[in-house]
Amino acid sequence: MTPITEVEGRRLALSNLEKVLHPATGFTKGELLHYYATTAGALLPHLRDRPLSFLRYPDGPDGQLFFAKNVPPGTPDWVTTAEVPRTEGAARMVLIQDLASLMWAADLVTEFHTPQWRIDTPDIADRLVFDLDPGAPATIVECCEVALWLRERLAADGIAAYAKTSGSKGLHLLATVEPTPSQRTTDYARQLAVEAEKAMPRLVIHRMTRSLRPGKVFVDWSQNAARKTTATPYTLRARAEPTVSAPVTWEEVEDCASPGSLVFRAPDIAPRLQAYGDLMAALCDSDQAVPLP
Repeated sequence: MTPITEVEGRRLALSNLEKVLHPATGFTKGELLHYYATTAGALLPHLRDRPLSFLRYPDGPDGQLFFAKNVPPGTPDWVTTAEVPRTEGAARMVLIQDLASLMWAADLVTEFHTPQWRIDTPDIADRLVFDLDPGAPATIVECCEVALWLRERLAADGIAAYAKTSGSKGLHLLATVEPTPSQRTTDYARQLAVEAEKAMPRLVIHRMTRSLRPGKVFVDWSQNAARKTTATPYTLRARAEPTVSAPVTWEEVEDCASPGSLVFRAPDIAPRLQAYGDLMAALCDSDQAVPLP
C-alpha cells in the first residue's frame, strides 16, 4: 500500500520509498524525499514564482530521462499553475510555492530547473547567470579560475556574483539584477564571455562549437535567454551519486585544487546550511538587485 503523508494539511501519496535512484551509493527515493524536506527552507525561495521545468529520472540516471514543461497529468488541484507565454504558444506550467508542492514534485523524481525571471514578469530577468562548462581534460578546477576572473569583472560593474556547483562537472555564477529585458542580460553576459576569452584565450571559449571546447571552459552566456532554464540551487542531479547543485563560498572556489573538492552530495547539505545558511540568499532579496551598466 502506498503510504499517505500529510504535509501542511495536504495529503500526499508517496510511492516506492525503497527504490534506489542513485546506484553508486544506494541512495533511495525515501532519502531523496527526506533531503528535500530538510532543505526546503533554503530551496523554496529560489523556486517561488518561477515556472518549473522538470527533468525527470524516475528510474534513476540509467533509466529514461525526460524534460517536462507542461503541468504533469495527475497534478493535484492545490498545486499552483500559471499560463506562460512561449514562442510555440502559451503553456500551463507548475509553480512550487510551498512545502507540500515541493514534496509532490520531489515524489515525481525530478531535477528542478527554473528561468531567470518570475511569472509576473515573463522575459524580464531579475537574475544573471553564467554556466561554466569544462571540456575534458579541463575540470571544475579550471572553471574556478574563470569564475574568479568573472567575479572581478562583474564587481567592476557593481555586480556581486555568487557561485554554486552545477552538481555535474561545472560551476554556475549568478547575480541579482534590477528587472531587465532578458535580451539585454543575454547581450551583457555574452559581452563578458567574449572579454573572458580575450583575457584567457588558452582557457576560455565563448562559442558553443563542441570541436573548440576540449581543454577549455565554455562560458555559456545563453542561459540568460528567456526560454532557457538553469538547475536551481540545491536541486539533486540525475547522476550515479546524489550530487547537488550546491552554493559554495568564494574561499572554496579560490582553494579548489582538485575536482573532488567541490563535489557535494545530499548528506553534505544540511551541515553546510547549518554552518553557512543559504550562501545564495541575496539572490532572493530584491533590495540587493543592481542595474546592469
